[in-house]
Amino acid sequence: MDDETEKCIITRLRSAGCVFAEDETRLLISEARTQAALEAMVERREAGFPLEQIIGWADFCCIRIVVEPGVFVPRRRTEFLVQQATAFAIPGAIVVDLCCGTGAVGAALAKALGCIELYATDIDPAAVRCARRNVTSIGGNVYEGDLYDPLPNKLRGNVEVLVANAPYVPTESIKLLPQEARKHEAMVAIDGGVDGLDVQRRVAAAALHWLAPGGHLLVETSERQAPMTAEIFTRNGLIPQVANYDELDATVVIGTRPSL
Repeated sequence: MDDETEKCIITRLRSAGCVFAEDETRLLISEARTQAALEAMVERREAGFPLEQIIGWADFCCIRIVVEPGVFVPRRRTEFLVQQATAFAIPGAIVVDLCCGTGAVGAALAKALGCIELYATDIDPAAVRCARRNVTSIGGNVYEGDLYDPLPNKLRGNVEVLVANAPYVPTESIKLLPQEARKHEAMVAIDGGVDGLDVQRRVAAAALHWLAPGGHLLVETSERQAPMTAEIFTRNGLIPQVANYDELDATVVIGTRPSL
């Protein structure tokens, strides 16, 4: 691709509001097989489609995660959730990834720990199809259904690490999100209800039935919501702690099931 074409695409993406126009241009050029394909990709980006949905993958914890149209794109801040979960798991652990989306968190945990018994669920059929591409190839299991409902009964009381990047954006705040999230990602992966904590409440309410003694539930949330999430954990018999990582604007609340 000649320099003039590259400069032209950068200009177009800047005009469309893309902050990292140069990096995105290089990615689009590297992924396009023909000039016509490149033009179609640039037009979709100008129209506000997420870059990851256009090129078909996202870089998450140094793994190329398949991203299909319409699904929630893994965020960099969620890498902190993986880091925190890794600290509580060992190779061979039983790990459950609720609200798994693309399966990025589970896949990253499997890479970090070498070998885990991984189960992932999501209620969105498109996300489940995508997650199966990312998770089943590494030996994980993906189920379609609402939170714990589709999980095998044998996991009750045996899960050592339970991660849930559940939706936590308050309904009224969705209008403040970038257009690419509002228009091109599934609302079921974003809308957390009036205070953003509806799904977290449901996750915490059943956690003790699934966690092994001493097992851990980890959820991503916002720094502002973290005290409320911790209180929810306490009310449901979990011992809470809050971890923050300012560089990624990331907050994780960890709930531990007391040991017997």
